[in-house]
Amino acid sequence: MHVLGSRRRSQPAPPHIVWRSLRDPYEAGSRPWLELRDDEVAPRVVAGYAPVLLIWSSLWPHRPLDRIRFDLAPGPPGSQDCDLRWTLTTDGELPGESTLGYLRHRLNYLINNRLRLSYGQ
Repeated sequence: MHVLGSRRRSQPAPPHIVWRSLRDPYEAGSRPWLELRDDEVAPRVVAGYAPVLLIWSSLWPHRPLDRIRFDLAPGPPGSQDCDLRWTLTTDGELPGESTLGYLRHRLNYLINNRLRLSYGQ
């Protein structure tokens, strides 16, 4: 398995809420945040352990062996935040630099922008 990228950042919601948002991005009553592009598909949950770990299948049909792992931990004492790390891995071919940059940017945008904004931040 190869690690293609990883980023940790806080989210303005507790781990159990963030975990649910990742488990079911289209849950009724939640704010929409996972807006897929034409070349992307909705991820499947491959594994999970609430509220500390969730693993998605690939968002990109042309990269079916990629996985996205989410590690969640409570934020600083006294806060309701969550420390969230996404890690993109693959058991397949390593992408070229251009594709790798795109994959990392796209995940960072979805998780550290769209998901974050869904909590009102």
